Amino acid sequence: MKRVRDLSDLDWQLHGVVPHIWWRDTQESKHETIPAPVPGSVQLALRSAGQLEDWEQGYDTRNCEWVENRHWIYETVVPDEWLSEGGRCRLRCKGLDGPGWILWDGEELYRFDNAHVPHVIDLPKGGDAPDGHWLRIVFDCPPRWLGQFGYTSQIRDWKPRFNYHWDWTYRLVQIGIWDEILIEILDDGEIEACRLVADADPANASGRLAIGANAVGPPGAVLRAALSDGAGVVREQTVPLADWPEAGLTWGGLPVELWWPNGMGAQKLYTFELALSDARGAVLDTLTRRVGFRHVDWAQNEDAPDGAEPWICVVNGKPMFIQGANWTPIRPNFADLTEADYRKRLHCYASLHFNLMRVWGGAMLERTWFYDLCDELGILVWQEFPLSSSGRDNYPPDDDEFIEELSVIARSFIARRQHHASLVIWCGGNELCKLRDDPRRTPITLEHPAMARLSNIVQECDSTRRFLPSTPSGPSFMALPGNFGKGVHWAVNGPWQLWGDLEEWEQYWRNSDALAHTETGAGGPSSADLIRRHIGDHKELPVDWTNPLYTTASGWYIEYPQFEKEHGRAPESLDEFVQWGQKRHADAVRILAQCSKDKFPKCGGVVIWMGHDSATCTCNSSVIDFDGNPKPAALALGEVFKKPLEEQGQ
Repeated sequence: MKRVRDLSDLDWQLHGVVPHIWWRDTQESKHETIPAPVPGSVQLALRSAGQLEDWEQGYDTRNCEWVENRHWIYETVVPDEWLSEGGRCRLRCKGLDGPGWILWDGEELYRFDNAHVPHVIDLPKGGDAPDGHWLRIVFDCPPRWLGQFGYTSQIRDWKPRFNYHWDWTYRLVQIGIWDEILIEILDDGEIEACRLVADADPANASGRLAIGANAVGPPGAVLRAALSDGAGVVREQTVPLADWPEAGLTWGGLPVELWWPNGMGAQKLYTFELALSDARGAVLDTLTRRVGFRHVDWAQNEDAPDGAEPWICVVNGKPMFIQGANWTPIRPNFADLTEADYRKRLHCYASLHFNLMRVWGGAMLERTWFYDLCDELGILVWQEFPLSSSGRDNYPPDDDEFIEELSVIARSFIARRQHHASLVIWCGGNELCKLRDDPRRTPITLEHPAMARLSNIVQECDSTRRFLPSTPSGPSFMALPGNFGKGVHWAVNGPWQLWGDLEEWEQYWRNSDALAHTETGAGGPSSADLIRRHIGDHKELPVDWTNPLYTTASGWYIEYPQFEKEHGRAPESLDEFVQWGQKRHADAVRILAQCSKDKFPKCGGVVIWMGHDSATCTCNSSVIDFDGNPKPAALALGEVFKKPLEEQGQ
């Protein structure tokens, strides 16, 4: 039978060296060797060992940037008995953040340079190693700059971009092993891949499951597919491996309970198991997935202009208003997160009646915990591929080499996540534009060869899901008052700050004719307690841009000029400013959410920018703070979102 060993169970050590000196196996310029949790980041291991400043204190990460200028070596000893029995052995690294090399017993096995895909490496067999095998993962210096501002057309490195500074987080370029790392020992066969597409017929509450599988096994091997719930087996089928149809199996008319988004019904999930056995019945490999049965359509908005994209999400025949948030990584050092970090935030969103998360394109495919929890909580997932705007130009490379690399990532994303009931949209990326130089920032279309390729891949591999070239989508990037009524506002981004006073803000939102608002919000401060816990050596006053406390990450959300306009003076205390700013933030998002929901089905939904803080921002547009607790703005949204559609306007 296939056996899997989790290398996080081993003791790992970490040290850094001047680049390339490690090849000479010298102590010159070598840092002290320290313990390193795996998965985990170099930065947290150093901080825990007292060798790196706490970047969450003092709002200054510049003293952490030296880490990027070293090579970092993770090393452990793999017991020989793990590999001494069985046939083929391989190393599976699900997430390596940064370029580098993998060495086995001192010999280079593999070079990696893509943080977005798993890396699978065959391990050499032969020779006794009573003291174990020496595994080293060496991280090269990361790319110098992939941050928010620059040129998308020049960005070709496959590493999460947000780590290099965005307007809501500081620069902390994570290096490390960010997901599971395993050794797999294979005997006579394995299930190499499994593709599951679940759908439902709401009219008769039945399910449909398409099952694709790639497997290898000895003569006489069989595959057994089974779907079960807590009460027993719903459907099963055993097929000789040699007779497994190339198109896979399709089970229709399954007597299942439907899966519903948050607030519309229960989230019934079923367990699917695929087992490979030899002719004697001995199990060689198994694969287990959870699936939910639901049907998603996209209907046209009421009074939509001719040719417009549909933005009414219809689940199991019932239209819903999208009540979403833009999901960014919980931390810049996301390798160090736990399932509890995800659970706290997603349960908070669910309790506030959110029903969709847009996984933003400047980051990465999230950990499996995220998608499993979204399945359990009924939170739909809009998943972007790892592309984003850059301010100076927002046009992705269009050459064949780049498109091939992007295609590998897209196929990997789909293969790993398509079985999730929560997944509804694949998207090319964040704020990508049709032209290199376009002050109007016209959203990219399928005319771009990379978007055309992504669309074809989604159609081939996951055709029940919608594909969008970018967020936003349609003729216009943003809904501007001068263009209201012209039919050019489909799915738009912005605004992100309260324009003028609340009366002007409300007028804008009542007049907006957008079919969906896919990234919008307003700014507000974190709690005074949270700010003080992370203030470091900074002073609370003055509250303005002369104080570094208020300029790190998202300084443009410090709306002290508006405070001074309203009060005729500067804030006299942090508490006064926070109380004013949090109320202003709550009022702003309540208005935009209520006005948008009141227009349903002319408006299909609103997705708040942003959901939660990833960094210790004093002020930001996030509605959930750095600790994972709701700000007043989140509670205000919850009041709007909890009201059923049929009660709008009453």
